[in-house]
Amino acid sequence: MTAAGVSTRPVVRASRCDHQATEEQIFETLQAITEPLDRSWERLSRARRVIIKFNMMQPDTQVIAGRRQELVDEAVIRAVVRLIRQRTDATLAALDTVLHTPGHLTPADYPNTRVLAELGVEFIDANAPPHRIYEVPGSGNMFDRYLLHAAIGESDEFVSVAKMKNHSFMGVTLSMKNLFGLPPSNQPIGRVRHYFHHAIRLSYVLPDLAMITDPCLNIIDGLVGQQGREWRGRGVIPNTLVAGDQTTATDACAAHLMGVDPTSDWPTPPFHRDRNHLLVAAERGYGTVHLDQIDFATELQPPVAEFENDQVDPPHIMHSIRRTACEQALFYQQNRDRLVSDYVGQLIALRQGEVVWKGTEQPTLTGHSDLAGDDPGQAAWLKVVDGDETEGEAFGVYEKQLARLAG
Repeated sequence: MTAAGVSTRPVVRASRCDHQATEEQIFETLQAITEPLDRSWERLSRARRVIIKFNMMQPDTQVIAGRRQELVDEAVIRAVVRLIRQRTDATLAALDTVLHTPGHLTPADYPNTRVLAELGVEFIDANAPPHRIYEVPGSGNMFDRYLLHAAIGESDEFVSVAKMKNHSFMGVTLSMKNLFGLPPSNQPIGRVRHYFHHAIRLSYVLPDLAMITDPCLNIIDGLVGQQGREWRGRGVIPNTLVAGDQTTATDACAAHLMGVDPTSDWPTPPFHRDRNHLLVAAERGYGTVHLDQIDFATELQPPVAEFENDQVDPPHIMHSIRRTACEQALFYQQNRDRLVSDYVGQLIALRQGEVVWKGTEQPTLTGHSDLAGDDPGQAAWLKVVDGDETEGEAFGVYEKQLARLAG
């Protein structure tokens, strides 16, 4: 503890909240579990403008027991806004991206944009300009810099409000994975979504986004949730709300409540496909996944519901995808001068040392298999060919992962 009595460890609280609770009961539970988050409230009290990233933007969502199982429930959105406004008079704005509309821009009649309008919260479409380049503090885990909406840098604090569910690539999707909605995904502004979502990259991109935004308050809606995958999975009812003052630690505690060891890593379930992004963040020194290093208190016993993510590819295929992705990344690095000379300014896909796709217009992909050819174990690695390597990709990640895979 510090002299002022504030814990030097990350602080996380979780509590049972029945999925059929009233909006007032949800607010009271959130109020109780966020009360000990002194650092969160101290930061928010100084803020004049706060960005909230809700996991909220889909044209429709599955519902279980009257609650949204894939997106943050409307009652939780209302309770969070009320809770923050109780503690600060800062201007509030919500920021997110949408993928399934013309131009990837959010229609005004989307359900959650309507809710936000009713609450007097500005909605910012992260796919729409203006954008700016943000540096990852102290250098990136995967890239040194990212193109994100200018509103992030114009705000004083950032809040992440996520759903408790499994993710087919990341194992779990909580307050850190929620940040993947920040990079613009529409042409020609941003990267195609699978650029960051590619094998190897995403586990390192998520900590980068967390270090840029550094959410001061993290809330996880587990009134109902979803197992299997992030979209079109199977509903579960955890009856749980979680809140913390540091995103890695908050998610480590939430993962623990889901029955997941937050210190585990690929290929231990649910991390069938990629590394545990929470562990990657902790290895960098951004938070911790060790519960004994977190001021964590709850009456709940794990697992709060049955969470098990779907295994998209057999283990031997996934091992091959990871290995060949690393090999193609290092092939690019070793042949960079030639590839820059031939393809500068374009996006290319490398597979088995060959450029199997190129273009200035980004490809529409539904998964890694789209460019895999006849061998699903051969990764097609995407790269923006830039003579100055402006994005600052950390090729050392591929060297380390290739050595690990060989072992």
